[in-house]
Amino acid sequence: MSVRRFVFSALVGLALPIAMPAAQANAHAPDFARIVADPQRSDADRALDEGRKPAEVLAFSGIAAGQTVADYGAGGGYYSALLAKAVGPKGRVIALAIPKYYKAEGWDKLRAANANIALVVSDNLALAPRSVDAIFSHLEFHDLFLPGHDAASVLANWFSAIRPGGHVIVADHVGLAGDTSAIADSVHRINPAAARAALAAAGFVEESSSDVLQRSDDDHTLMVFDPQMRGKTDRFLLRFRRP
Repeated sequence: MSVRRFVFSALVGLALPIAMPAAQANAHAPDFARIVADPQRSDADRALDEGRKPAEVLAFSGIAAGQTVADYGAGGGYYSALLAKAVGPKGRVIALAIPKYYKAEGWDKLRAANANIALVVSDNLALAPRSVDAIFSHLEFHDLFLPGHDAASVLANWFSAIRPGGHVIVADHVGLAGDTSAIADSVHRINPAAARAALAAAGFVEESSSDVLQRSDDDHTLMVFDPQMRGKTDRFLLRFRRP
């Protein structure tokens, strides 16, 4: 199937309110530890588990069976696959992937194993109004602030897209205080206070935070792709609610 067809089929599906409201879905908490321990997961994904702590992150997220969840900046689909198992056959994952990171072979296998994933490959990752119960952003939020990007417009779209009572879950590399755009561009990090401020300005309300991804051996000045830092950065984890 072509990328163009992926995009078309996914965008058509965005307008369909197939999932239950967030408040109802929260009563159906998945067994995240069992999902992560699934022997059918790829060796490549398993190799990333130690640093990413997916069972703990997903348990914190509040994502539940039957929900529709957008995986923003889905990359190779590491979290898309886990989210697909979490929301189950009555739920849906909208995997929002940027073309330059899209690899057809990997996504073909992932979608064959998870029929509830709708893949959108586009430079425009806007979502339809009230189309999702949650937006999950893993190590991608800082990219909204890169030079030439309009973070406020993206977050306004998120606010419109999430149903009332739904959530934004953000995990990202901790950066120092300062010029948010310059920090995102130079080291691919963001200060947690800047992330909080941007989400609050968009209308979201902070509900919880977690230190499960915190590390004390990161001085926050190195590029996240530096060999000594890759996979070992200090990270923050936030959950905000759309009133």
